[in-house]
Amino acid sequence: MNDGKPNWWSRPSTPPEAARIPTPPPAEAEDFPLQAPDPAEPATPAPAAEPATEAPAAPRVDMTKEPAPAEAAGPTEAAEAPRASEAPEAPDAAPAPVEPLTADAAPAEPVRDEATAPQPLHEPDEYRTPPYGEPGPWAPAPPVQRPAAPLPTAPLPTAPLPAPQAAVPPQAPVPPQAWGQYDPWGAGHAPVPPPARKKSRRGLALVGALAFALVTGVIGGGVGAYVERNGGIGTVELPQSEAGTTDRAPDSVAGIAAAALPGVVTLHVSGGGSAGTGTGFVLDNRGHILTNNHVVDAAATSGDITVTFSSGETASAKLIGKDTGYDLAVVRVTGVNGLKPLPLGNSDDVRVGDPVVAIGAPFDLSNTVTSGIISAKERPITAGGEKGDGSDISYVDALQTDAPINPGNSGGPLLDGKGRVIGINSAIRAAGGSGDGDGGSGGQAGSIGLGFAIPVNQGKRVAEELINTGKATHPVIGVSLDMQFNGDGARVGDKGKDGAPAVTPDGPAAKAGLRPGDVITKVDGQRVHNGEELIVKIRAHRPGDALALTLTRDGRELTRTITLGSAQGT
Repeated sequence: MNDGKPNWWSRPSTPPEAARIPTPPPAEAEDFPLQAPDPAEPATPAPAAEPATEAPAAPRVDMTKEPAPAEAAGPTEAAEAPRASEAPEAPDAAPAPVEPLTADAAPAEPVRDEATAPQPLHEPDEYRTPPYGEPGPWAPAPPVQRPAAPLPTAPLPTAPLPAPQAAVPPQAPVPPQAWGQYDPWGAGHAPVPPPARKKSRRGLALVGALAFALVTGVIGGGVGAYVERNGGIGTVELPQSEAGTTDRAPDSVAGIAAAALPGVVTLHVSGGGSAGTGTGFVLDNRGHILTNNHVVDAAATSGDITVTFSSGETASAKLIGKDTGYDLAVVRVTGVNGLKPLPLGNSDDVRVGDPVVAIGAPFDLSNTVTSGIISAKERPITAGGEKGDGSDISYVDALQTDAPINPGNSGGPLLDGKGRVIGINSAIRAAGGSGDGDGGSGGQAGSIGLGFAIPVNQGKRVAEELINTGKATHPVIGVSLDMQFNGDGARVGDKGKDGAPAVTPDGPAAKAGLRPGDVITKVDGQRVHNGEELIVKIRAHRPGDALALTLTRDGRELTRTITLGSAQGT
């Protein structure tokens, strides 16, 4: 097979190496394995061939194409012929006769002329390192290449071949991924890496959709947060109803307040080392203003009273008169024009549940309007008593209301549904307090819905007396009461103040036949439970009024008629 063109399976080797390479066994039809040389086996010398006239060149076999199926051959026969396209170059030469092989003879190898054969360009490498020597011991065997076309079979001798001295172990099948072009200069044959898998377009679409959702979510969240914080994008214009009428019904709270506020004033009083704030309302065009006595009591002897109208104008005021027993006082302003007196109603016509409006300056918050109803009538209350001698105690048969009244509302008007004054706000019952007045004994406590007002009928009479005479008169019955009595009713004492008789001689009670120790239980049919309530009921009338008193004496119930007398107030 030496045609002068060295191939990778027939590189020239040194005579010693060539001598050690045994002749491969005949190939089978289905496979062309190449047997690795055995260094331990000595080379068998080939017998001399008979001289021939001229041996044709050995045909070249193309091992790079797939073999075609060949005709069936015996186990000891193989078909091998040159391809038509690769015919011998010398067709004129006759082929050398083929001598049959005997059992003792081995096939003869062609004689090589070392002088004319191509020589390697470099000295042979005893380690057979590629590319100058044969494949090294570490290089894998080249893959089997099959011919592209079936080769014609040639008759071969049927003599059995000599048995090899040592059995060649079968070669393991080469995995498909290890087949490829042999690289003689490479350190070894590495498996061809599998082709890279293409990414699924579905996965890319999913990733893109998730990224888009994330971006839109972030943008939407930012826009939503901005809209929520700023109420929208751009200039904010809130909806609003068109301007309507400001008129209100005269009997509504707004209508009552609008009509009454010009006649309500705020009083700031200072003197005697104290100061306070209260409320009053205009009685007439002459500048008389009605308020509570405890509002102006600090300026009774020497002090300053300043009146502030709802319009904001201020004026100085002078005390005209006051009465401790009724807790009423009158002051007057001068040089003020355009006064708005409030109309007075009739407190005897008031019924429980009637709507009311209270106006005042609680905690110096002037022009404060609250509303409620009449919760009760003829509530006997007492206020004051800070002096301890009883001279500052006031007795009021009051109207009770749930309209919020707080410290500073004292002296302000309590108006009915028609804007008429039916009471003068005077006291409140505070939570935790036991007294009456602005906060009672609880001090400056707030409203808990228990407000009390002096009936305007009583206030009108007292105000007229204070304006006309500077003093107010109190109705009396001419007895001294036992204020320590714990029974039901008001008991006439055994002795009066400073040892005087308990029943004033020739007084109203003496004329009616009352005696010391009598217990008065009713006044004009209304029950009284103690001496304070009896005083409240008596002062709710005018001097000269006739009253029917029910009393018990020695276990008997008696009725006596009495005409009220008069006493000068303080």
